Amino acid sequence: MKLNVMKNAKRNMMFGLANKLALVLCPFAVRTVMQLVLGAQYLGLNSLFSSILSILSLTELGFGSAVVYHMYRPIAQNDIETVDALLYFYKRVYRGIGILILAAGALWIPFLPYFIHGDYPEEVNLTVLYLIYLINASISYFMYAYKSSLLVAYQREDRNSIANLLITVLLNGSQIAALFAFRNYVLFLLLTPVFTIANNLLIACMVKKMFPQYHCKGTLPACLAQDIRQRVQGAFLSKLCMVSRNAFDSIVASMFLGLTVTAMYNNYYYVMHGVNVMLSVIPASFLGGVGNHVAVKSVEENFIELKKLDFLYMWISGWCTVCFVCLFQPFMQWWMGEEMMLPEPVMILFCLYFYLLSAGDMRSVYSSANGLWWQHRRRSVAEAAANLILNFILGRFFGIYGILTATILTIFVCNFVWGVRIVFKHYFQLFRLKEYYGCHIKYALATCVLCILTYNVCAWLPCGQVIGGLLLRAVVCAVLPNIGYALIYGRTDMFRQVRQMVWRKRL
Repeated sequence: MKLNVMKNAKRNMMFGLANKLALVLCPFAVRTVMQLVLGAQYLGLNSLFSSILSILSLTELGFGSAVVYHMYRPIAQNDIETVDALLYFYKRVYRGIGILILAAGALWIPFLPYFIHGDYPEEVNLTVLYLIYLINASISYFMYAYKSSLLVAYQREDRNSIANLLITVLLNGSQIAALFAFRNYVLFLLLTPVFTIANNLLIACMVKKMFPQYHCKGTLPACLAQDIRQRVQGAFLSKLCMVSRNAFDSIVASMFLGLTVTAMYNNYYYVMHGVNVMLSVIPASFLGGVGNHVAVKSVEENFIELKKLDFLYMWISGWCTVCFVCLFQPFMQWWMGEEMMLPEPVMILFCLYFYLLSAGDMRSVYSSANGLWWQHRRRSVAEAAANLILNFILGRFFGIYGILTATILTIFVCNFVWGVRIVFKHYFQLFRLKEYYGCHIKYALATCVLCILTYNVCAWLPCGQVIGGLLLRAVVCAVLPNIGYALIYGRTDMFRQVRQMVWRKRL
């Protein structure tokens, strides 16, 4: 069975963007209310515990990604028996992972006070709060999280997005009401596992209705189970580097700078990450279809598709970067006030952080579609180790500047340069590497020029009220960079090919 990649991707993007918008705006409202009702230290605690629990999620070991990869071919061949066996294997592994998360999480409890520099709210019981986070992090593994793999493999993430959208709105609405009514952080947190259970039940019902032919039963062939184990090791290391990139930043900031500064840092990171999450809907929407095309199309055809998708994606991510450069500081002033703002150079580092993260997204889709996690193992270890070491060294001496610089350096060297080389060595072939790097140099230069141009135009605008100046700058950012990109790329063959691809609705 061959999937209609472009049609499915557009549907996934439509519902995915709605879901990600809710995932950004609803917690945004929650953080705003938390700042008003409870204060900055609670925001810092929220960021710290989330970071610790994201490290514990490493026990998932990348099984989800590895199992989805092995579903592409049997789904294309309508091999129901193999998919059933994969689901059963996935279910059993996830139960064990849930137990492992609970056990490993409990070991962190005695060390919680050491992750906080300075004071924290006196009425807070760190152990109770942490246990609520821990239960929420593990509960899905005992329920139906494994069933969502079918939605990814069939490129039907739109269904997952609908469920998450509903649950997110209900959860965050309930949390805001609880904060205003009771001003109680424990009650605020207790609502999270309740809605996590609801989300699992909703996904399970959707999958059963859409794919009634599949059941969790059967045994995997020994060779397939061995292949999954090897790919899982690589996927685990890839996940390790992602955790070191994000979670360790907050932990190091809390250890060296305190909860208030950590809250300020995470307010900026939250905005950047929120846009990155919405942008990630695009590569995620193509993953199932790209996996299908890897199974049924030639390398040359897939390389042509990669260039088209990368061009479209880097236009969008470059535009987002321009918007960050011009709107980040006015937005933070409006949202949290001047006392919670970081210096302008820190904002620029966040913009560079965002752009470099985006630069590797489409390449990662083809890496996952080819199951190349094991081939990335050395790169992942090197990135995680370098990021952690540089975080502690630079963070201790240069504070937030050092933490961000450490992450930016490791993303560029290990994630982008080295990561691209691995995918081309093992799939696209190295002779195409120079062409790919050349394209990204052009994309980066165009974005840099448009950042400088748009920033200077916005600097000439009258400020007036904060919200008025922000809206005026937003109008400029919506129009000027896209006109610039159109002038730069409009006469190229790639622009014409991508325009035809989008309009004919097939890839």
